[in-house]
Amino acid sequence: MSDRPKIRLYVDQPLGPGQTVDLSRDQANYLFNVMRLDAGAGVALFNGRDGEWRALVAEAGKRGGRLICDMLTAPLMAPPDLWLMFAPIKKARTDFIVEKAVEMGAARIIPVQTDFTNAERIRQDRLQAHAVEAAEQCGGTFVPEVCDLQRLDRVLADWPKGRGLIFADEALVGAEASLAAAPPRDGWAILIGPEGGFSEAERARLRGLPFVTPLSLGPRILRADTAAVAALTLFQARLGDWA
Repeated sequence: MSDRPKIRLYVDQPLGPGQTVDLSRDQANYLFNVMRLDAGAGVALFNGRDGEWRALVAEAGKRGGRLICDMLTAPLMAPPDLWLMFAPIKKARTDFIVEKAVEMGAARIIPVQTDFTNAERIRQDRLQAHAVEAAEQCGGTFVPEVCDLQRLDRVLADWPKGRGLIFADEALVGAEASLAAAPPRDGWAILIGPEGGFSEAERARLRGLPFVTPLSLGPRILRADTAAVAALTLFQARLGDWA
């Protein structure tokens, strides 16, 4: 058996040497019916706090089971203090944004309602579950919080002191507006607009805020989901944990 099992599972329970982890019915079904694990098999567990632990199957049943942690296989790898704020779009593309935000190291994911946002509500619980699945698949040990939908104007009004906001402005297509001259901040957020872009009122307000750094995403207008990936890439390469 290798030290780090290939099958990974998020659990909302403490992890540590000798720690017993009781499985829910859905988790037991996945491990024992779908993945065909038996007693003694190894599973990589993480909870977003204690790193990744190898656990061995102690009991395997159709409706439940029990694992026992035996060794730490990876420490907690916390992402940079980076929020991703985006206007929800179509379901599959919103799922894509959440998935890529987890893979690329966002610490918090905040859907926001802008003047041109089509969606008036989201399924926060479903998107949070999608974030968990993304972390399981990409080998991460941290799961970012996915917040419920919030109005952009209210988020800006309550903006935390010291945090910078990177504003991906489609009006800057082809312009020179990079992160090279971004000032030092205590933390950062990236804001991606909806399919229809930001309204003139929103753009004017954002440009007038002292904590905002405008960003160009190149010579072409990008779809919202592509823009999220591009902005995350630029941030991580310049200011994040890829630098």
